[in-house]
Amino acid sequence: MGGSNSTGRRSGSVPRAMPPVEEVDISAVRYKSPALQAPHLTGFSLRAFVWLMESPLLGRLITSVLKSQNNMPQMLQQTVIPERPMYYPEFPLQDPEPEVVLVDEDRDPVERVHEALRCLPQYDPSVRWTTEENPPFLYWKIRDFAHAYSSGITTPSVVAEYVIAGIEEWNNKKPPMPMLIYFNAEDLKKQAEASTKRFQRGNPISILDGIFVAIKDDIDCFPYPTKGATTFFDQIHTVERDAVCVARLRKCGVIFIGKANMHELGLGVTGNNPNYGTARNPHSVDRYTGGSSSGPAALVSSGLCSIAIGTDGGGSVRIPSALCGIVGFKTTYGRTDMTGVLCDSGTVEVASPLTSSVDDAILVYSAIAGSRPMDKLTLRPSPLCVPNLLSPENSNILGSVKIGKYTEWFNDVSGHEISGTCDDALKLLCSAFGCQKR
Repeated sequence: MGGSNSTGRRSGSVPRAMPPVEEVDISAVRYKSPALQAPHLTGFSLRAFVWLMESPLLGRLITSVLKSQNNMPQMLQQTVIPERPMYYPEFPLQDPEPEVVLVDEDRDPVERVHEALRCLPQYDPSVRWTTEENPPFLYWKIRDFAHAYSSGITTPSVVAEYVIAGIEEWNNKKPPMPMLIYFNAEDLKKQAEASTKRFQRGNPISILDGIFVAIKDDIDCFPYPTKGATTFFDQIHTVERDAVCVARLRKCGVIFIGKANMHELGLGVTGNNPNYGTARNPHSVDRYTGGSSSGPAALVSSGLCSIAIGTDGGGSVRIPSALCGIVGFKTTYGRTDMTGVLCDSGTVEVASPLTSSVDDAILVYSAIAGSRPMDKLTLRPSPLCVPNLLSPENSNILGSVKIGKYTEWFNDVSGHEISGTCDDALKLLCSAFGCQKR
């Protein structure tokens, strides 16, 4: 990107040269609110604008004008950046994290999950199970199902029937809730029957045996096709085997319920999908789930499954998890093998879990984690570890967290409702957990 002959610059334009990063005085940098210019369109005017944008000549002209009004040529073509670009993140050496348990990522997924299980608090069935005739809605966790299966309270086959009925019920609602793009009830029953037999013989594969899991439609899960929620991608992409993260879960005995809906190709944060319908927020069906992992978030949030696997580049797991009130996080880039994922060569995207609890997130993360050999050599990730929730030092781990607040940028939103709500969340973190705000 550097150099006086950078490509794409307009003839006669004066390039803007940025100083080397080591010469930048951070204290002198001032935030400048970008004055974005774009038409506000709805209804017929929006349809007309789309028609104009898709026309060969007018579309290019309108695009050029909008780009110029928003200084995009100046930023992308007329700016000289002296540093060479980085195509992949580079992780500096870090001090070992306190109160964590190192997990050998080269071990079998079942062994990694067992190691992570030892880091969780003791499971007490009396806390989770009730004798009430009409108990309140409860997110059943992985260990709840494992206890129910091993004690004979229920079986994976019985739960499968409830899952199938639940999916049909959501699909038949007005408006419908298309959380899954591909779903095969007979295949689901077959997987559940195999798991039930393992429990009857007294040899479940792992704590994840019989746990129902949904897979986002940009991750290969044989025998289902992968479309990325488009109408065409399966015509150029054939699924012959599971993605690595899916194969690791399958080794642990999970039951796959199908391919979950998503924002088309992951290019959006609402979850709106014109091809298969939009997965709505189970807490309020008039609202979005967020995206792009909309189907996975809706399935976990509705209680139909405890686990879903999504992908996250710019918030595609974290946004729907937040909007649907579940647990989701973006794993460190390179920490999960992306082989078999639609965007397997991206520079920011990762495969990540969506679960109903932190405990479950730890277990699922331990199962799917593991870098590709090439990533171990080039990215040099720190050793895989999980938090030891049994450690007294972790009882208030948030108290050691420092939260940076860039006030000018933080408040640069349309309306005080957004910034005020976010500020209230920061204050709560500081007052309730002892976080430090900087």
